[in-house]
Amino acid sequence: MAELVVAPAAQAPAGGWGAAAPQELLERLKDYGQEGAFALWDELAPEERDFLVRDIQSLDLARIDRIVRCSLRSQGAPVPVVEPVPESSVATVDDRTAEDKERWWRRGLKAIAEGKLAVVLLAGGQGTRLGSSDPKGCFSIGLPSGKSLFQLQAERILCVQKLAARSNDGNTVQIHWYIMTSPFTDEATRKFFESRRYFGLEPDQVTFFQQGTLPCVSPDGRFIMETPYKVARAPDGNGGVYAALKSKKLLDNMAARGVKYVDCYGVDNALVRVADPTFLGYFIDKGVSAAAKVVRKAYPQEKVGVFVQRGRGGPLSVVEYSEMNAAMTTEINQTTGRLRYCWSNVCLHMFSLDFLNQVTNSLERDSVYHLADKKIPSIHGYTTGLKLEQFIFDVFNYSPSTALFEVVREEEFAPVKNANGAPYDTPDSARLMVLRLHSRWVVTAGGFLTHSVPLYMTGVEVSPLCSYSGENLEAICRGRTFHAPSEISF
Repeated sequence: MAELVVAPAAQAPAGGWGAAAPQELLERLKDYGQEGAFALWDELAPEERDFLVRDIQSLDLARIDRIVRCSLRSQGAPVPVVEPVPESSVATVDDRTAEDKERWWRRGLKAIAEGKLAVVLLAGGQGTRLGSSDPKGCFSIGLPSGKSLFQLQAERILCVQKLAARSNDGNTVQIHWYIMTSPFTDEATRKFFESRRYFGLEPDQVTFFQQGTLPCVSPDGRFIMETPYKVARAPDGNGGVYAALKSKKLLDNMAARGVKYVDCYGVDNALVRVADPTFLGYFIDKGVSAAAKVVRKAYPQEKVGVFVQRGRGGPLSVVEYSEMNAAMTTEINQTTGRLRYCWSNVCLHMFSLDFLNQVTNSLERDSVYHLADKKIPSIHGYTTGLKLEQFIFDVFNYSPSTALFEVVREEEFAPVKNANGAPYDTPDSARLMVLRLHSRWVVTAGGFLTHSVPLYMTGVEVSPLCSYSGENLEAICRGRTFHAPSEISF
């Protein structure tokens, strides 16, 4: 949740709180073993005391205590036995027919035209590792157009809306875009969209909401104080989207709009197919509660989580790469010659709205969060502590039915995680993936390319307003020559 308040904030007496800490609040802190938050009360100025009281009152102490206790208790618990994902659970590229793809595409467009799809974007992260303090979605990977990740994704939504309208006798449809920010990115994200007129979308089809934060704690579960009058907090992970959607009543908002399906993805993928009609059509066809796009691991040591089956016949879930031992990482399927644990999670998910309503209750009831060892800024300098996080893929443990949909990495997964100069997942590598894919689209559509540098270092960019996945380019490209690098647009 963005803000957790358990009682109306008490009004400070005229002149602020006196020498004694407010007794009722102190007793509540003692109930949960957190009275250390008031340890330096006597040294605080009146305005600092007021700030500390408001800071503590903003915390749902009972909920936080439950989360901390359950999460600490889960440490060291036996890891469930896992099995490779059954082949029957994966729709592979090799098994897909042209008829399948056409059927899924049309079925997905029909559902979109009927207003049954909403899109949720996870955009709480800053571009710190990219050398920027701006929200990651504001980042430009250096395409000829100079477009940011946000703009590329907004224009893909516009393109799908246009395709859906064509399939629906020209009747226009809006795909509602729910964008999860964090306390660190919310204001900047809103201003970025406003200053760019929402990239052509209607302002009322975009809803911003903040993910929650949780206190950072010591290894024994005590609050870490960032300053003598402020509890150290951190965002609750990208899996905080579920609690935020519920607390902000956005699941109810979706239902009121007639939404049945929710496409959920991360901002840092330059090739993400937002509101993909083919994926949606496949999801509806399978009749499952949850689905995920997957790519095959590029090599055994690739730092990606993989889908597994929890025990024989159990639910599909994700194991993080840090949880995989060397044997599991390199194990080969003797029949196929490929890695046994090969289906990478790339944060491209589809859920039924009914399932999201059910799973938000389950996640809140179980209250088990992942514990991340971090250096936390505190009154003692940077100190070792724990951040409490949920991950977007945690919900798969609760899904009664999950399907995996293989996609081609070069067509749909260009992560932007590290600054240029790193060996992988950089703006440069993502830009080249976009240019190479779009160059193939142009040639397939009958166009020609000229270039002054080797083609493997450049290419052309096709505006999402022209084509979503390479379709409808013949009229623009056939017989024409384009010089790389450049953007092809209307």
